[in-house]
Amino acid sequence: MEVKKIETDHLLWKLFSTCFVISACTFGGGLVIMSMLQKKFVEELKWIDQDEMMDLIAIAQSCPGVMAVNTSIIIGYRVAGPLGAIITMLGTVTPPMVILSVISVFYKQFRENDVVALLLKGMQAGVAAVMIHMTYTMSANVLKDKKLSALIMLIGAAVAAVFLNVDIIVILLVCGVVGGFLAFYESRTEQK
Repeated sequence: MEVKKIETDHLLWKLFSTCFVISACTFGGGLVIMSMLQKKFVEELKWIDQDEMMDLIAIAQSCPGVMAVNTSIIIGYRVAGPLGAIITMLGTVTPPMVILSVISVFYKQFRENDVVALLLKGMQAGVAAVMIHMTYTMSANVLKDKKLSALIMLIGAAVAAVFLNVDIIVILLVCGVVGGFLAFYESRTEQK
C-alpha cells in the first residue's frame, strides 16, 4: 500500500512540476503551451498518444475558459483522475498569477523599460516558430489517415478562420457536427 502511495505522489508531483515549468517558461498563449504539453506528455513521457492528444486539444478548445488551462486540466484528469486535474490546473495557473501580480506592482517601470520591450519583441519570433510547428504537427496528424473528408475540413476550417474571419466556435461546432456525422455514417457502413 505504501508503494502505491509513493507512485501516486510521484505521478502527481510530476504532473504539477511539468505544468508549472511549462507555464512559467512559455510565452505566447494557448497554442504555444499546448505545443509544449504535447511535446512533454506525448513525445517525452509517452503518457498519451498523439491521436488522443489531438482529441484532448479539441475538447479544450471547445470549452469556455483559457485553452492552456483547459488542456492541462483534461490531461491531468486523463493521467491521474480528478486529483490530477486539480494538480495540473494549479501547476498551470500559479506561475502567471505570480508573474502578473509582480508586474502589476511594477507596471509603470515595466512599461517604460526599453530592455523589456526588446525582450518582448524578440519573443514574438519564437512564438511564431512554435505556432508554425504546432500547426504542422496537428495538420500532419489529421492527414496521416489519408481521408479526403479530413483534408477538406482542414482546408475549409483554415480558409474560414484566416480569410473569412469566421468565429472559432462556429468552426469547431461545424467540424464537430460534420465529423460526428461522418463517424456515424462510417460505423453504419462497417456494420453492414
